[in-house]
Amino acid sequence: MEYERDFLRHLYRRMVTIRLFEEKVGELFLGGEIPGFVHLYVGEEAIAVGVCAALTDKDYITSTHRGHGHCIAKGAQIGPMMAEIFGKKPGYCKGKGGSMHIADFSVGMLGANGVVGGGYNLAVGAALAAQMRKSGEVAVCFFGDGASNRGTFHEGVNMAAAWKLPAIFVNENNQWASTTPYRTTNNIEDIADRAKGYGIPGVVVDGNDVFAVIEVAKAAVARAREGLGPTLIEAKTYRIKGHFVGDPEKYRTKEEVQKHFTANDPIKNFAQKVIGAGWLKQADLDAIHAEAAREIEQAVAAARQAPYPDDSELYADLYVEGVS
Repeated sequence: MEYERDFLRHLYRRMVTIRLFEEKVGELFLGGEIPGFVHLYVGEEAIAVGVCAALTDKDYITSTHRGHGHCIAKGAQIGPMMAEIFGKKPGYCKGKGGSMHIADFSVGMLGANGVVGGGYNLAVGAALAAQMRKSGEVAVCFFGDGASNRGTFHEGVNMAAAWKLPAIFVNENNQWASTTPYRTTNNIEDIADRAKGYGIPGVVVDGNDVFAVIEVAKAAVARAREGLGPTLIEAKTYRIKGHFVGDPEKYRTKEEVQKHFTANDPIKNFAQKVIGAGWLKQADLDAIHAEAAREIEQAVAAARQAPYPDDSELYADLYVEGVS
C-alpha cells in the first residue's frame, strides 16, 4: 500500500518527536532537573503513532505510566508536556501531576496513569458514553504485558465485549513488566489469544512496523464504529530502556538490548522503507528531525524559566465544581 507524502511526514514527525523528547527527558532527569521518576517510550514509537493515526481528535485514549509517547501521538503539545514534567505551573496539570499523569482532553488524551492497569475501565467508560450518545467516538486503552494480568483487564474487556462497546485494547508487549520477563507470568505465547474467551477478535502485529500497526488499527476502529464491539491488539515490541531512568537493569544484558534495538528500531525501519520506496528523501527526514529537535529545545528553555505552582494551589482542582 502506498501512502501520501504529507501523511508519511506526519508519521515520521510524530515518531521522531517522541524519540527526541524521551532522550531529552532522560538526559534532564539524570542531570537532576526533573523531580520524581520518568519511564521512557524509546523503541515503541510505532505503536502509539500507528494506532493514533487511525483515530480522530474526538476519539479517546487512555495511557500508562510510560505515557509520553501516547500523549505526543494523540496530538498533545510539547510545551505543556515538558512544563508538567518539570513540575511547573504552565504544565497540563499545572505542574501537580508530573510525568505519569499528563492529560489533554482537547485531543482525547484522557490521561497517563501511575496505576498499573488503571486505564481499562476509563476507556470502557468513555466507550460506553460514546455508545449512549451515539456520537461515533472510539476509545483506545494502551497497556503493557504486565498489566494484562490485572483483574481490571478482564473486567474491562468483558464489559466492552458483552455490551459491544466501541473500545480497542492495545497491548504493548515489550517483554518486560518492570524487572519481570513476560514469559514467567504468562502461560500463552500470545496475549491476543485471550480475546477468544470474550468472543472478540484478537490480533498480533509487529509493533516495530508503523505501517502494519496502522492497518490493524484501522480495521479495529472500523469494527468499533460499526457497532460490532471491541478488538484486542497485541503489538510485539521490546523495551529498550530500563523500567525507569536510572534502573540498573541487572535482570538483562546490554547485548540483549542492543540486539533487539539494532534489528527492530521502528524509526530506522521506517526511514529505510520510505527512502527505498522513493516515497521520501533523506533530506525530508533530516528537515523533520531538525524541526522536532528545535521544538523540544524551545520547550525545555520555556520550562526552565516557568514558575512553580504556588503553595496556595495545593488543593485546587481536586474536584470538579458542581458535580456531586
